[in-house]
Amino acid sequence: MKGHSSFYVVGITMVATLGGLLFGYDTAVISGAEKSIQAYLITGLGLGSLAHGATISSALIGCIIGGMLSGIAASKLGRKNSLMLAAFLFFFSSLGAGWPETFFFTRGEPTMGLLLMFNFYRIVGGIGVGIASAVCPMYIGEIAPANIRGRLVSFNQFAIIFGMLVVYFVNYGIAHGQTIEWINTIGWRWMFTSAAIPSAIFAILLFFVPETPRFLALNNQDEEALRILTKINGLDKAKEILKEIRVSVEASSEKLFAFGKLVIVIGILLSVFQQFVGINVALYYAPRIFESMGAAKDASMLQTVVMGLVNVIFTVLAIMTVDKYGRKPLLMIGSIGMAIGMFAIGGLAFMHVIGISTLIFIVIYTASFMMSWGPICWVLISEIFPNKIRGRAIAIAVAAQWAANYFISSTYPAMMEFSGGVTYCFYGVMSVLSFIFVWKMVPETKGKTLEAMEGLWLKKK
Repeated sequence: MKGHSSFYVVGITMVATLGGLLFGYDTAVISGAEKSIQAYLITGLGLGSLAHGATISSALIGCIIGGMLSGIAASKLGRKNSLMLAAFLFFFSSLGAGWPETFFFTRGEPTMGLLLMFNFYRIVGGIGVGIASAVCPMYIGEIAPANIRGRLVSFNQFAIIFGMLVVYFVNYGIAHGQTIEWINTIGWRWMFTSAAIPSAIFAILLFFVPETPRFLALNNQDEEALRILTKINGLDKAKEILKEIRVSVEASSEKLFAFGKLVIVIGILLSVFQQFVGINVALYYAPRIFESMGAAKDASMLQTVVMGLVNVIFTVLAIMTVDKYGRKPLLMIGSIGMAIGMFAIGGLAFMHVIGISTLIFIVIYTASFMMSWGPICWVLISEIFPNKIRGRAIAIAVAAQWAANYFISSTYPAMMEFSGGVTYCFYGVMSVLSFIFVWKMVPETKGKTLEAMEGLWLKKK
């Protein structure tokens, strides 16, 4: 691609990836507010670790709902309008979670009703995250040319991690130099409210991007689809792609299992393994993990920022290599690195060793994830499903991912109470299983058009 077409598709991708940035921002904002929420709503009401874990992970319930709704939204509203809906839900949730007493409760008086209202706002934001997490890679995958699709879809993961890094800085900036009392009463509120700014920017910019050519073709808007494809690929290539899209749409059955059950199973397992390796434990509870190693409050926040920088660097590495070396090699290398990191952390936990060695293995673990399962899982989910079932199939895969995320995140506090060593070794075992799964079951999709994937699955049917 040369000239304006390259600029055009990259510009569209950058706007779409703001949904990924909000995804990362919303899921990681809890890391700075987690202990304050515990002090204000959990301890204040005399509740225990299960209530704590459920509250910290409550947004994930919304993510499951949003993931399940994403297929309907993407098919009925379109990819672009679904992202606009997600932006609105982000905006509403960020204000509500920061000030949950508004309209119904008195500030400074924790009650069960207030706890439920806080969880309601977090769930609403989670629905936005769930929709965006499915539709952003879908949108980019349907816009991008095959030769750079992996790189562009990987930008969505970069945006997720960058959103997490931004919120780590925001949380650190809000908490730095403040007393724990101020953070527990006011600081955590500004952490949540800060998400309203990128949410508004995302909603505004979405007015300037087109609908995807494949959605337009599915809805018999071939002329508009050809216009957009031409801007991205040039006229001759655009006509060829539109012809492939029309053939795939007309030839395909609307049944979910029209291309066999294997593709659906692989999509679900990709999603489940991405969560069962334990990454969101490190992301959600990062400051608490570092404090448990003996770091002071400010230092633990700063170490979280360092981890965020490592995440960004290794996500960039994945972006640079995914279209060169392929999806499978990166996933398998990542699985090995994650297993080494988690088994080492588990062994250190059994020996009650806390220090720089633990931090090193956390960095090895997260770096391995960020250069592999973080971005590549989303690339594959955006690629492997045929056109006619893509919306529903991605919705199922994403809902499974958020359900797995909720299970892992909500059980972490109770598992750590039982045994830190066992907890981290469990994630190590999952990393090993993820390697075997990719090796035996996952096809390579590098360089293939989305339409070409239909033939692959029909052969395996």
